[in-house]
Formats: sequence, structure tokens, C-alpha cells
Amino acid sequence: MSNILRLENIRMNEKIDNKYDAIRLAGELLQEGGYVNEHYIDEMIKREDLSTTYIGNDIAIPHGTESAKNDVMESGISVIQVPEGVDFNGDKARVVFGIAGKDNTHLEILSNIAIFCSDMENVEKLVSAKSKEEIMDLLGGI
Repeated sequence: MSNILRLENIRMNEKIDNKYDAIRLAGELLQEGGYVNEHYIDEMIKREDLSTTYIGNDIAIPHGTESAKNDVMESGISVIQVPEGVDFNGDKARVVFGIAGKDNTHLEILSNIAIFCSDMENVEKLVSAKSKEEIMDLLGGI
């Protein structure tokens, strides 16, 4: 977990105008962390245009298209806390997870996030967290 999610991959109390800005920010955090190259961000946008990455319970999990697998250097997660929410096609995401998986690990990462966030109490804890460390602690099992 220590390499997949680091403190610098987390943004707190963001105000984001639209889903594309949220996806770009999630991708930029992954790029800055050395998980993906810049092209991966474009593929995250393409993926969103194919089918929304909003999964319910105020959660969106943007990730690249299948063709973006060569843009991933290392598996990683970025987390953006958006307490007021950002619109994903009429749904409000209050937490946005950017993910990049090397060697198909993105499926396991997606599954673990979806299971954790299927409990609305966990989502509320992420949204109300006061520090990056608190978010790290909450997501420690992912």
C-alpha cells in the first residue's frame, strides 16, 4: 500500500467545476507520483467519454482505457476529497479516486475501492476526514 497511495497523492477540500477537471487533477497526481506518463490523462478522459466512471455512493473512479496500459509505469491511486461534490452526468461525486494499474492490477484496485465504498459510512468518513493521514488510515486495507 505504501507505494500505491502516498500522502502527496491526496488532495483535500477541493472545489472542482466539472468532471473533466476532476479527472485531469486525478491524472496529474498520478503523473506527478511517477505512476503514469502524461498521455494516460488523455486516456482517462477518453474512458470517461465511453462510459461514466461514477460508481454510486458519491464515488467516481476515473482510469485509463485498455489501450493506455503502456502508459502505466507503476500501480497507483490518487484521492481527491470534494465535500461539495462534482457533477458526473447528474450524479455528485464527493470522492474521486484516480487509479492506474500495472499488469492488470487495476481490476483488484477497482474492486477493493468499490467494496470499501459500498458502505456509505466509509464514504462519509472519507468526505469528513480532516487530514491526509486520516484518509491513508481509512484506505489502509485497499
